Amino acid sequence: MRTDHFRLQQYRLAHKVKLEKLTQPVHAIAGVDVAISSRKLIGCICVCTFPDMELLETACAHAPNCVPYIPGFLSFREIPAILQCYKKLKRKPDLILVDGQGIAHPRGLGLATHLGIILKTPTIGCAKSHLFGEYQLPDVRKGSCAYLVARTKKIGLVLRTRNDVNPLFVSPGHLVDVDDCREYVLASVTKYRIPNPLRYAHQFAGEAARKNR
Repeated sequence: MRTDHFRLQQYRLAHKVKLEKLTQPVHAIAGVDVAISSRKLIGCICVCTFPDMELLETACAHAPNCVPYIPGFLSFREIPAILQCYKKLKRKPDLILVDGQGIAHPRGLGLATHLGIILKTPTIGCAKSHLFGEYQLPDVRKGSCAYLVARTKKIGLVLRTRNDVNPLFVSPGHLVDVDDCREYVLASVTKYRIPNPLRYAHQFAGEAARKNR
């Protein structure tokens, strides 16, 4: 599949990104994940109270799997399913954690950034693997972090969310800044490496995908 059209859209949308300190209070925080089932994508959004992390609401939906997996263009594959989930929510979140990249992306438009622009909602990318930017590994203690840097600009963090486990690669999506990423990701982690809203979304998306095989 040719990616020229996707690439042009990313450059165009990247100009709409706003990186700013989150000033509005966060009472509800969501996690977003997408699973694959046959020829469908199963999206799931789980909304939790903040900072207590009690599960408030879950919405799952599916969309056709029309776009193959292409690194750097994940949003064009997954956003249709995510938007269907979002429409179902009764309680819209104040902040969304996304299983994917934010601005730590070759064209500054990872899944979290793309979604945030569409929804006009603060988003944070929370990825398990590195895609873009240079970094040094942080200390092994929980809360330790190092900056992700591209062309001398700080675009995110390599963040330990537990002692002696692999770090997460977090970056602003939209309407937040780098400091917000550390604050809200760490505040959403309990005893696991992955923030609770994302863990819930991953579990529910996986269950829905297995039922739809």
